[in-house]
Amino acid sequence: MVWQRRTRRHLKAVEAERRQLSEQLDRRISELFSLQELSYILAESLQLERIAGQVARYAQRFLRSDGALLAVVGDDGQTLRVAAAEGSLQPLTGTTITEDEQTLVMQAVRHERIEVAQGSFDLPIALAGDCRTINGAAAPLRAHGFTMGALVLADHRSGPFSTEDLWLLSTVTTHVAVVLANSRLFEMIRQAKDEWETAFNALAEGIAVVDGRGRVRRANHALSRIADVPTPAMIGRSFWANVIGTPEAEGGLLEAIRRGERTPPLVLRSDPMQRMLRLTAAPLSDARGEEAAAVVLVEDVTEQQALQAQLIQKDKLAAVGQLVSGVAHELNNPLTSIAGLSEFLLERAPAGDPNREHLRVIHDQAERAGRIVRNLLTFARKGAPETSEVDLNDVAQRTGLLVAYEFRIRGIELEQRPHPAPVLAMADLYELQQVLLNLLTNAVQAVATMPAGAPRRVVIETGIDDSHGVLRVRDSGPGVPPALVPQLFTPFFTTKEPGEGTGLGLSISYGMVQSHGGSLTYAPAPGGGSEFTVTLPLHGTAPLAGAGAGRILVVDDDPAVQRTLSAVFAGFDRQTLACRTADEAVERLRAESFELIIADAGLSVGSGQSLVEAVRAEFPQLAAPLVVLDGGRDRERVRQFRGWGIRVLDKPVTPRQVKKLAGEALKR
Repeated sequence: MVWQRRTRRHLKAVEAERRQLSEQLDRRISELFSLQELSYILAESLQLERIAGQVARYAQRFLRSDGALLAVVGDDGQTLRVAAAEGSLQPLTGTTITEDEQTLVMQAVRHERIEVAQGSFDLPIALAGDCRTINGAAAPLRAHGFTMGALVLADHRSGPFSTEDLWLLSTVTTHVAVVLANSRLFEMIRQAKDEWETAFNALAEGIAVVDGRGRVRRANHALSRIADVPTPAMIGRSFWANVIGTPEAEGGLLEAIRRGERTPPLVLRSDPMQRMLRLTAAPLSDARGEEAAAVVLVEDVTEQQALQAQLIQKDKLAAVGQLVSGVAHELNNPLTSIAGLSEFLLERAPAGDPNREHLRVIHDQAERAGRIVRNLLTFARKGAPETSEVDLNDVAQRTGLLVAYEFRIRGIELEQRPHPAPVLAMADLYELQQVLLNLLTNAVQAVATMPAGAPRRVVIETGIDDSHGVLRVRDSGPGVPPALVPQLFTPFFTTKEPGEGTGLGLSISYGMVQSHGGSLTYAPAPGGGSEFTVTLPLHGTAPLAGAGAGRILVVDDDPAVQRTLSAVFAGFDRQTLACRTADEAVERLRAESFELIIADAGLSVGSGQSLVEAVRAEFPQLAAPLVVLDGGRDRERVRQFRGWGIRVLDKPVTPRQVKKLAGEALKR
């Protein structure tokens, strides 16, 4: 019996040991599968946020805790940022853990070891931030000698963390730290690659990496644009043959670079592109054992070289422009008063008044001074290209004033022959003035070569030829040899001595005139010399006055403006009616018809809608043209009006401005 009892006890002990070993084996197998699962999770992505989220969920489940978080070291290297959190720690997601916090997670990071703490309901431990818990564990994430962050667990479900739990936590953090280090390294490499490629392709200058045999190994987008060849198509092709046109042009540049010699940039002409290029080369170390490669910087310096001769003059003009801008502001105010008051007195002086002629001289000279100031501003500070109705007589007069002094000191006679009537064209005033200035500059240089005693004359003439306006510059110089006439408007062609011209003036002028729908031609001048003719389509303006009476509606809440506008049209065969409010104007339009409507842009009807919008909405078939006067109260609204094709005139207005714009609006 004793033997049997001993045997049974022994069997029970063996069975218990077997069950314990079986449980341990099952747990180890489960742990292995869990670690394998972790490996799969970590292999899914190299994105930090995704890794952090996956690890936090895995740690909470695998290590049987109520909460888990993964914090990574911030950019400052001192603080921790909670990249992901699960369970009871989820509210900490995105928060920052500062270095001075006396929390379990900061202790683990500072001591570079796993920290475990056990508290109670009465005395919870500080885990991270403001979070308190009964028990917790924090393990630093270290790899390659650097701390990447920390993995934190809260409230282990089986009570205090066991040795086995901490061993698993250590194993998990080791794997996670390596992956985080790889993720950060990958991100740094990817970011550096993106930044390098972005900078490489953002450069305005072309860059080519050329191997030892002169083939393009790599090229940026700028070089592709310069060569007009897609970037992939350039790879593997001969740099010199495709960019320069002939291998002989190299001149030993790359060979000198490979020998370690410092060479100056090489400027030469590209035959395929018909451009001037500047090449700067530098050696490129090649770790692949191939022949030494070089980096070649390709700059298109066509315009730079063409304009280099003009830089000093432009610097002087810029300084003059700054001076003129300041002086013009001070001069325009008194000139406005002089011209305005003299015009006011002229209108009221009787025909036989002996002072009338004196007033006219004062008025004309004030306007002349104003034109000179405007011309200087036009020359010194060119505005944005803007097409408008331009009088070629005015262009000739303005430009003539600009060059009059130079003509006098050179002893050259400048004769202006304006057409008796306005020669109107739709054009950019500044570009036309530049064209005429280029032609006059060429004429001065041509006439200056004439021997002593020969005629030295330049004529500016305007006229009308059928439906085109004509602007002509004629000089008494030697003229252009017939063999060179076909090349006159070719870029970089010049008959001047080196340093005296770039050969771009006529080609630029030719392109400007063509962009306006016109033409620029050359012909020998009668009696010798050169004659350049600018021809532009006419854009005539119908006169305001004429047969057939009509009525004009003026809408403005300022009685003075009403009186001024009424006075403007008083001399014409038209009746002017005035309204002070937008609602009154709408009522007028419902009951009567008008030939022209002039209204303040800021007026609105009772509903808050602008007068212009109300008129467009209620009278879509309104035949009368609409002109608005902008007082600057609502620039956005005025821009909208311009977009609708409505004519806009900025206040303060002058009688001549109103007449001109009204004439354009009434044009049939």
